Amino acid sequence: MSDYAKLTTESYNSKTANIDKMSSLEIARIINEEDKTVAYAVEKALPEIAKGIDALSDSLKTGGHIYYCGAGTSGRLGVLDASECPPTYGVSADTVVGLMAGGYEALHASLEYAEDDFDSIVSVMREKHFDAKDALVAISASGSANCVKGAIKYASECGATTICISCNPNSDLVPMVDIPIVAEVGPEVITGSTRMKAGTAQKMILNMLSTGAMVKFGRVRGNFMAYMVPSNKKLVDRAIRMICDKTGCDRERAAFELVKADNCIADAIDSIEGNK
Repeated sequence: MSDYAKLTTESYNSKTANIDKMSSLEIARIINEEDKTVAYAVEKALPEIAKGIDALSDSLKTGGHIYYCGAGTSGRLGVLDASECPPTYGVSADTVVGLMAGGYEALHASLEYAEDDFDSIVSVMREKHFDAKDALVAISASGSANCVKGAIKYASECGATTICISCNPNSDLVPMVDIPIVAEVGPEVITGSTRMKAGTAQKMILNMLSTGAMVKFGRVRGNFMAYMVPSNKKLVDRAIRMICDKTGCDRERAAFELVKADNCIADAIDSIEGNK
């Protein structure tokens, strides 16, 4: 992609042309109005998101891993989603992996040049022994990030499933992947600031992909996080309430079974239901 002006995420938003002259309430209102359009853009991509959920759960069921990759906001969103899977679903830290162009430093500091390095993410994929059983979710609002293209090319060469999340229908990534997910959110409130609507759309899609994959991977009972790690007082209380709600037992029994099950909520539920 050499003509960035053709990207909808780079285009001019006439609705916010005078935002620099607006009151604080007007600024908040126009941002809110623009944000309301994001869910509708994501809705149009639901069939592809569903395919992505199936592909990711299939990868997990065969012993593979999910890899997110991206640069800037896109990369940070992938790392965020990956980091929340172990405590929420009780999976190991390498089940869902977030790879960020520029590495750890880029998570909290702007290293925008890192996205131009074709091999920056590939080198980490090699270190982690990425293979055909794994699945790659490449995240790029514009679809032009070179580091993401390199990661897709390498994943394809490995025989792995490839998915992209982009916000441009003419994204370079679309013809490169097995499952292209495109949420066309249109021009940003601040021209080119894809941390806004595009970032919101990407976060929504990542929520759907990881949640759906974990549900189909068996890490949810009903709509309860039955494999959640109860690592603080709030989560212990939540775990006890889950056990009570699922089994009808009292809190004392639930707390006892939770300890006996080494804090595995699903095992505590099975123990109680097996003894009814």
